[in-house]
Amino acid sequence: MFTIDLTLKNTPLPLSVQRKSEEDAQATYDQIIEAMRTEKPALLELSCDRDPEKKIGVLTSQIVAVVISQKSGAAGAGRSPGFFALTE
Repeated sequence: MFTIDLTLKNTPLPLSVQRKSEEDAQATYDQIIEAMRTEKPALLELSCDRDPEKKIGVLTSQIVAVVISQKSGAAGAGRSPGFFALTE
């Protein structure tokens, strides 16, 4: 399972949707990046493969970052998405 996290302006917690395959996750990531590149704000609607009832609508001008992370087995357990992690 792959998770795509969106970070929004002035919002401390990311919004997340999940995709079952790496190809679907990459396609969603590319869709979000392309929406962020457009100068005209638009509404981006996303749904979640894991929980189909979960849907989000985001104004593209409010997205500041997008991250793909893989959630599988023990490697993904207890780790938050992103580029920085503290270890002891």
